[in-house]
Amino acid sequence: MKRVQQGFTLIELMIVVAIIGILAAVALPAYQDYIARSQVSEAFTSVEGAKTAIAEYGQVNGAYPSGTTKPSVTDLAVAGKYSSAAVTASTGVITVTMGAAGTVNAAVAGKTITFTPPVLTAVGNTLTFACASGNLAQKFLPKSCSGT
Repeated sequence: MKRVQQGFTLIELMIVVAIIGILAAVALPAYQDYIARSQVSEAFTSVEGAKTAIAEYGQVNGAYPSGTTKPSVTDLAVAGKYSSAAVTASTGVITVTMGAAGTVNAAVAGKTITFTPPVLTAVGNTLTFACASGNLAQKFLPKSCSGT
């Protein structure tokens, strides 16, 4: 009488462990990129209020806020969980700096993103901020923002 096999052999278990290892090796870098992109997206959403205030001030006054205007550039500074933003006086340029390694993903730590408003030349300008980051990989930025 033949015995029916009970359980798995060692080879079968080793194959399953190897497959799980391969899947984990592919999934971990993808997950790290996802985390970095979500941290960068916080930087984009945190500056929306400052962009609106700068655009409104620029359209009403024909110039961008300075250190003595209301709102001043210090009023427009933003600090988030993963990034902080500062506004340059009289130009309206917003510079976002990502946090230090340990606070944010190492791939984006300390990197900067710059939002530049257009030159105010005429009444009724459409104020679309140009986005650029020279030191942050394009894969972490939204499609609307160039890496250069």
